[in-house]
Amino acid sequence: MRLLCNSLAGMLFLLDHVASGVGSDKLSVSVMEGDSVIFHTGVDTNQQEDIKWYFSDTRIAQISGDLSFICTDVQCNEGTERFRDRLKLDHQTGSLTIMNITNTDSGEYKLKIIGITSSIEKAFNVNVKSVPAAERDEVKTNEGESVTLDSGERRKPNDVLTWFFNDTLIARITGDPNKTCTDVQCKDDEERFRDRLKLDHQTGSLTIMNITNTDSGEYKLKISSSSSLSITREKRISVNVIDSGLSSAAVAGIVVVLLAAAALIAGLIYCRPMRSRRAPQHKQIFTNDVLPWSQLPNKVNRNKKWQYNNSSIKNSDVVQKYFRFSNVYCCKSQKMTA
Repeated sequence: MRLLCNSLAGMLFLLDHVASGVGSDKLSVSVMEGDSVIFHTGVDTNQQEDIKWYFSDTRIAQISGDLSFICTDVQCNEGTERFRDRLKLDHQTGSLTIMNITNTDSGEYKLKIIGITSSIEKAFNVNVKSVPAAERDEVKTNEGESVTLDSGERRKPNDVLTWFFNDTLIARITGDPNKTCTDVQCKDDEERFRDRLKLDHQTGSLTIMNITNTDSGEYKLKISSSSSLSITREKRISVNVIDSGLSSAAVAGIVVVLLAAAALIAGLIYCRPMRSRRAPQHKQIFTNDVLPWSQLPNKVNRNKKWQYNNSSIKNSDVVQKYFRFSNVYCCKSQKMTA
């Protein structure tokens, strides 16, 4: 009896879903204010009759299979302009993008896919977290420093995180290590950063080392989920690198040179007076007298060693302008004989 009841219940469940052709799923996602969010349909438009999007039971987008009717926001409901040109509808898949999302966009989004033989319904619950505008709009840094562009979350095993610089792929991280790449590994003809990129495998955050002013521009992070209800989040970060005119290495070199010069000058100032005290003094004894050696004044000790051009002075020599260097007396004028 129990087996018969279970079989009957299963048949009723199957008949109900086959008759209605409606399946229902729901996915919750948290995003940061200012990001872009893409809700994927997982179907092709030309294979459906109609694709409709709702926010809090208000139609916000619709596209027909033959593209004869397409609308977003106020085009779908006159007088309702909630998103103000922030909605984008993919004509091939019917996927919906909300750009520059705000905290007032939090809530439940519904997707209705009306096919030829069946219908599908999906629901997305979106929670938008507030972020100060200064933090999400621009990052300012000095040339030569390292900058980390934060993903804002921990990466889930099935998530694929992709980084772009000015719409050029520069890094990707997936669950498959063989598909993880940075810079030239992602694109053979691109080697802009030259081993200056580092990926955090837990968060997906990207670090740019020794940043230069040519690295200024817009960086975009795409976080894609590979579940049946696929959502892609896009985060844009504008990086402004301030050109200091000198790299950090050059500044450090200049500082070292200046310190060395200061130490040298200080040493010279300290040593100069000591040299002055220690240096032998030249003392001029006579300046105008021209006298033969035998007639030198008595106060000049003639027993000292006298020299001129390293030769001894004889008694017959005439000496002019006497100088004493230590205990040796010297002649400054030319040597003359009497």
